[in-house]
Amino acid sequence: MAEDDPAVPSAAAEEVARAAARAFGLSPAQPDDRGPSAAAQRLHTDPDTVERDLIKLVLTIVELLRQLMERTAIHRVDQGDLSELQEERIGMTLMILHERMTELCDRYDLTMDDLNLDLGPLGSLLPHHGA
Repeated sequence: MAEDDPAVPSAAAEEVARAAARAFGLSPAQPDDRGPSAAAQRLHTDPDTVERDLIKLVLTIVELLRQLMERTAIHRVDQGDLSELQEERIGMTLMILHERMTELCDRYDLTMDDLNLDLGPLGSLLPHHGA
């Protein structure tokens, strides 16, 4: 009995699939001799570098958050919102975090500039050092 077989899609499921294909303008992939698209060429999925690339992404996010925390702390210091003890603790925490970031970059043979993603027309994700 084909209706009870989960491998055989029901008429309703087929109708939903056709409606979704129409809604999203999906069409079957066509054989193509043009080679990989520009997006596929930018995406490098080398199994030998997956760990390093993942670490790079994680460190990029951590560095972005570190810089945002640093800017927030500077703003709060400028506003006079913090006591001298709080300012010192935040400063020490940010220095330690920066040191750990540098150690992790060294461990995975990365530089802080390697963590800066190019966002195309938007520029780079992180401000350049010294900027």
